[in-house]
Amino acid sequence: MAQDVSILDFGSGKITVLIGRRGVNNTLCISGMGECDYAGFMDGEFLEPDQLLYVIGHAVANAETNSRTKIKHLYIGVPGEFTTAECREGNLSIGKKRKITDDDIDALHGMGNRYKNHPDYSLINSQGVYYTLDDDKRLIQPVGLSSGKIGGLISYILAENGFIKFVDGIMKSLGIESYDYISSLLAQTLFLFDDKVRDRFVVMIDCGYITTNVVVARGDGILAQYNIPLGGGHISGYLATFFKISFSQGEALKRKVVLSLNVGEEDRYQISANRSDTVDFSAQEANEIVAYGVKKIADTVAKCLKECPYDYPDYIPYHLTGGGLSYIKGARELFSKHLIKPVEIVAPSIPQFNRPHLSASLGMLDMALSLQPPEEKKGFWARLFGR
Repeated sequence: MAQDVSILDFGSGKITVLIGRRGVNNTLCISGMGECDYAGFMDGEFLEPDQLLYVIGHAVANAETNSRTKIKHLYIGVPGEFTTAECREGNLSIGKKRKITDDDIDALHGMGNRYKNHPDYSLINSQGVYYTLDDDKRLIQPVGLSSGKIGGLISYILAENGFIKFVDGIMKSLGIESYDYISSLLAQTLFLFDDKVRDRFVVMIDCGYITTNVVVARGDGILAQYNIPLGGGHISGYLATFFKISFSQGEALKRKVVLSLNVGEEDRYQISANRSDTVDFSAQEANEIVAYGVKKIADTVAKCLKECPYDYPDYIPYHLTGGGLSYIKGARELFSKHLIKPVEIVAPSIPQFNRPHLSASLGMLDMALSLQPPEEKKGFWARLFGR
């Protein structure tokens, strides 16, 4: 019988807890879901840390109620804001030519693990960008192949100890004793793109409510990641400030905007002011403000990618996910124009859950379901969690 697993996703504006299992044809079946809005995080800190215990507890309780199960083990996604990626090359001689095993992969990963007892970071994931054998040909999966040596480029995902210590305290207060930390960006990347796409490099832009993450990945690993303190919520704020309205009205107005429309001075967008009244705004001015916000995010993304030390092919498209820009009509086209690159919106290919803002949560659930208890699959577990 398929077993349920549970994940906790720290979105930039919402906490999500999912409980689910594998369905037929390796699909995901959600049995419980709990969500709760919160202030989010910025510049490496939670904006309202005192509220986190209540928010997480509320999301956990709702998911347990919906699924009619009690969470026994929780996989906690560490947001990109609190992680960093480092890549190291390694080479391991194994003597006489023989088949490569999981233990060999673990040993190779262990050679580059310099983060034990690190004062600032803890290793939560390590993945191979590529591996090499005797012929030095690059490949993604070397287990079972024969060679006298193994090498490769290994990506190590590190989480800030401050984040882990803080969340550890919340788990203790909630009575959740069994949990592990995983990289939400890594889970998202592995989930959204298949092996063939990742082997050709991936550039993923996850634009959320108040933060945006930029990932350059290849194989099973992240080469570089960048965190930007900008998101869809900032665009709502720009509208609220310009029109002197509440933030919630700015958010409602943003959802009305269609950037692809050639609006004139007389065109208006209309939103509800209360249950009976409406208020309208200049469509031309609203479009200009939203376009400014899109350009600001695009310019910052371009600056980050310019600093990336890894060369990737010019022909690959950029992939946009998350809820910050994906739902603004015409934003993708404008984003693409400013980046001078084709931009494609990517979302989970799961019926009823094929929404960009669910990419991280479902990616984490998919990764959690791919794991087995360490005594059953020690090599993979050790490689994934750096243990």
